[in-house]
Amino acid sequence: MLKVGLTGGIGAGKSAVSQLLASYGAVIVDADLVAREVVGPGTPGLDAVVAEFGADVLAGDGTLDRPKLGAIVFADDGRREALNALVHPLVAARSAEIEAAAGTDAVVVHDVPLLVENGLAPLYDSVVVVDASPQTQLDRLVRLRGMAEADARARMAAQAARGDRLAVADVVIDNDGPPERLEPQVRRLWEDLRQAAHRRP
Repeated sequence: MLKVGLTGGIGAGKSAVSQLLASYGAVIVDADLVAREVVGPGTPGLDAVVAEFGADVLAGDGTLDRPKLGAIVFADDGRREALNALVHPLVAARSAEIEAAAGTDAVVVHDVPLLVENGLAPLYDSVVVVDASPQTQLDRLVRLRGMAEADARARMAAQAARGDRLAVADVVIDNDGPPERLEPQVRRLWEDLRQAAHRRP
């Protein structure tokens, strides 16, 4: 099994790379999806979040109101750290379960937005960083996702600096250009990862 960490700043296009790798046959462990799962209705994770942040972070149907919680934690480093302390151990445990279910010759790609911020690079055989300029990230967030510019800038500022991400990269995928430039890069990456997986004992 080859364990790959995939990361990138918000709006860089990490999800597009993850989807391509999944289509080629990678086992994807999506930290964002796992994070939603571990705070789903009826979970101990959701109970812990409500105990920390109050029932106001619940939507009318009892699910987590993620935009409301996001507005709290992205405006306050201390509150964000408190949320991470609750959720990250649950995400790590669930991710390990998914990984354990993959085949011994699998390429398991951990799609982790906060890989650099949480010092997780040493956990992987290879780290892939999807890179785009801050200007491109901001444009995508505002134009394609409909974020207010101030919100987009706040979310970008809450993440690791571009240079810090690039410093841990074994492979950099340049996603600053048009979509048609992305697929050939990811196809080459997949071929390299498959070869590396086969070489492992």
